[in-house]
Amino acid sequence: MRILPWAGHARPHRQKGFSLIELLIVVSIILILITIAVPRFTRAQMYTRETAAIQAVRTIYTAEVQFQSQYGRYAASLTELGPPASGAPSPSAADLIGNDLANGEKQGYKFTVAAIPGGYTVNAVPVTYGTSGSRSFYCDQTMQIHENYGPEPATAQSKELR
Repeated sequence: MRILPWAGHARPHRQKGFSLIELLIVVSIILILITIAVPRFTRAQMYTRETAAIQAVRTIYTAEVQFQSQYGRYAASLTELGPPASGAPSPSAADLIGNDLANGEKQGYKFTVAAIPGGYTVNAVPVTYGTSGSRSFYCDQTMQIHENYGPEPATAQSKELR
């Protein structure tokens, strides 16, 4: 017959759960992973917004070409390219772009269109530089998109986007 070391006494009490040290180690590992992942996630979001801004500039270019074809001139504002408040499309609201873009702000970028002799310019700048985006974009009727890294708006002299 085998005698148990605690025979005649109450069984030793085993603690259930994790010790404080174990929990602190797990929390510190999670914090280290977060400090690595968050900057990468933020950069990925910013890149996505910049890519969406480039696509929006292309959309504005296409709308400007359609507007010029229909009305014999380029639109001088995003409102002229946007949807009408009511009624049929007209030169004051041609319904060629969505309301979000016509309002001038979309996915962290502010868009502006300006008329110039014989054409137009499009600018896209981050609403909050460094958070919404780190590049600004410029385009005109030639459809060559220019980019600028930094808080200053891109111009026709800025580096061409490839």
